[in-house]
Amino acid sequence: MKALTYYGANDVRIEDRPTPTILEPTDAIIRVDTTTICGTDLGIFHGKNPEIESTERERTGEWNGRILGHEGIGTVEAVGDAVKNFKPGDKVLISCVSRCGTCENCQKQLYSHCRNGGSWILGYMIDGTLAEYVRTPFADNSLYHLPEPLDKEVAVFLSDALPTGHEIGVQNGAVAPGKDVLIVGAGPVGMGVLLTSQFYSPASITVVDMDDNRLAKAKEMGATYTVNPAKEDVAAHVASITGGYGVDTAIEAVGLPATWATCAENVKEGGHIAVVGVHGKPVDFELQKMWIKNLTVTTGLVNTNTTGMLLKAVQNSDLPISSLATHHFTFAELDQAWETFAHAEEHQAMKVIIDNA
Repeated sequence: MKALTYYGANDVRIEDRPTPTILEPTDAIIRVDTTTICGTDLGIFHGKNPEIESTERERTGEWNGRILGHEGIGTVEAVGDAVKNFKPGDKVLISCVSRCGTCENCQKQLYSHCRNGGSWILGYMIDGTLAEYVRTPFADNSLYHLPEPLDKEVAVFLSDALPTGHEIGVQNGAVAPGKDVLIVGAGPVGMGVLLTSQFYSPASITVVDMDDNRLAKAKEMGATYTVNPAKEDVAAHVASITGGYGVDTAIEAVGLPATWATCAENVKEGGHIAVVGVHGKPVDFELQKMWIKNLTVTTGLVNTNTTGMLLKAVQNSDLPISSLATHHFTFAELDQAWETFAHAEEHQAMKVIIDNA
């Protein structure tokens, strides 16, 4: 099968790999019908997660690369003897987080910290979805039946982008009716926050980004206001719409010290800062200024405990979720898809769709 495989920092290859097989009775083999590339895949490519190779060498004594990807929809090809809820031929959504469903953390819906070999493992600790076939562990708990009428370009974003934005941004940030929301970062996850925030009817949603094309897309997808900090004063904008008080919720969706600072500087007393962006460097956490404002600061890795709810919600929504898909490719064009997403600003790409034609 064709697959996109990571071998080390700045080294990914499009190559033929063996089709996966059932290893555990709880496994399923999925033909990947549609997938996409995540910013986390790019982070791995740039060397952000060297533990992938070191862990594999420690576990098996060798390193043969890792197929990237953790998002997708597909068709069940085979299931292990213990799988009860799925059968060959079923159309399914593949969750970015796998879960055993029985450990202490899974019982608390803390699926991202599954203690029995689950969590975010696809495209990280085991081969992922940027291939024509994928092995999904804990299939009964980690797959969702896909409703026939659901647009594939909506469904594929329910693997990761929408649950991440919703759980770590919207829910953790206590977005609610009548609240003012600031989203810093108009990438795919920031857009996931923007889209799912609208389920809660906030008073205003301001999206901040330095890419005017992405800001235009944010407007198209429901932002009340957009601000380019290279051209406008974010603090002045926030003051103008909040009477000088600051926003109720500031959501950091980039993962940089500067974007963290923008959130910290523009949230009101009693407000929330929800960190969705993946940070690789320390930030200035000025606790001496923050405690007296009674701020709540949250972080987190998506648990996908709202995927089922979102799967139902998007079927009855007119939100322009499919607009996230800006470029389309087949698996024969996997190299072009990677190049386009890796240079997203140059190509004005938000998310690339890859179909297994």
